[in-house]
Amino acid sequence: MSVEIKVPSLGESVTEATIGQWFKKVGDRVEADEPLVELETDKVTLEVNAPASGVLTDILAEEGADVEVGALLGVIGEGQGAAAAKPAEAPKKAEAPKAAPKAEPAPAAAPAAEKILSPAARKAAGDAGIDAGSVEGTGRDGRVMKDDVQRAAAAKPAAPAQPAAAPAPKAAQPAGERETRVRMTKLRRRIAERLKDAQNTAAILTTYNEVDMSQVMALRNRYKDGFEKKHGVKLGFMSFFVKAAIAGLKEYPAVNAQIDGDELIYKNHYDIGVAVGTEQGLVVPVVRDADQLSFAGVEATINALGVKARDGKLTMEELTGGTFTISNGGVYGSLMSSPILNPPQSGILGMHKIQERPMAEKGQVVIRPMMYLALSYDHRIIDGKEAVSFLVRVKECIENPERLLFDL
Repeated sequence: MSVEIKVPSLGESVTEATIGQWFKKVGDRVEADEPLVELETDKVTLEVNAPASGVLTDILAEEGADVEVGALLGVIGEGQGAAAAKPAEAPKKAEAPKAAPKAEPAPAAAPAAEKILSPAARKAAGDAGIDAGSVEGTGRDGRVMKDDVQRAAAAKPAAPAQPAAAPAPKAAQPAGERETRVRMTKLRRRIAERLKDAQNTAAILTTYNEVDMSQVMALRNRYKDGFEKKHGVKLGFMSFFVKAAIAGLKEYPAVNAQIDGDELIYKNHYDIGVAVGTEQGLVVPVVRDADQLSFAGVEATINALGVKARDGKLTMEELTGGTFTISNGGVYGSLMSSPILNPPQSGILGMHKIQERPMAEKGQVVIRPMMYLALSYDHRIIDGKEAVSFLVRVKECIENPERLLFDL
């Protein structure tokens, strides 16, 4: 009895996906709930598991094809998969001697295409000019990740030096070796569309400030060990900024609002999006009702969402409905940048690298760990005074974290 493999429901407002890669080929044995094919949507990348055990008899949608919800992807039939080749029988003694059968050549190593490669790993292998089939994967189910390819490229021995000789005439460069053309994933295309839409639609301005991180760093160093021992999660800086942003949003509600046609919607809840970089692109999972969470609750939620983002396991519900976003470019070394709005939100806070700088304090030059902050906002909703005042409120809460404890 055959079982059909279909595109599952992809979540609210998502009706189409692109085939990323098949993990099995026709004739392979599959087990129930085993990942079969990867689908890329404009929000997440997800895996479709086998609905039953059997043999993959048909693949009806090839890699790169666009498919709609409910479309037929393939068919699983009964059987055990490709049977192992039988060994050649020895010739009988009574028969005249025959020429020895040719030995079967040893199977070659699986080509790179048969390896489970992430899209970023495939591109990195092409750029580095190495055989991805020889790279040992450390991802789920042995999947080769971009980091695996980069490590293999770094470990590749340099070619031995050759004795000096007259340079031979340079051969013509084969076409295609100087560049690699890769199809954009649906997620990357959607990111591009949303960012361009934000620039075309919203009146985006950015205001900047700087914050002295001394007090937060001292507080964190003082309590981080006890915090982790009690709550099972590390105390980072993000929870301080989430709480500081909520304090500012409560005081300046326009930063937590959005435009809907000719109406303004003021949100009375605080679902804070936290931007996370993945191999597939930037995603923004949402910390729901962050104002009702403790510092430990915020840190635990962000940590769990970050792990799911890197594993490609985020759900649509975890990616939608945010009211305000925080992006930390400092983890990549950014000293200052202007973040782009995450529509339909009206504000996004950009954190940056902490760097020691000389600062004037009471007539003295002192060294302080400083961070530049940036608030990009939709000037159609938020006036400059509100934007600047919101960012100053965040600065005050970070420089005097006791304000967060006493709601000052």
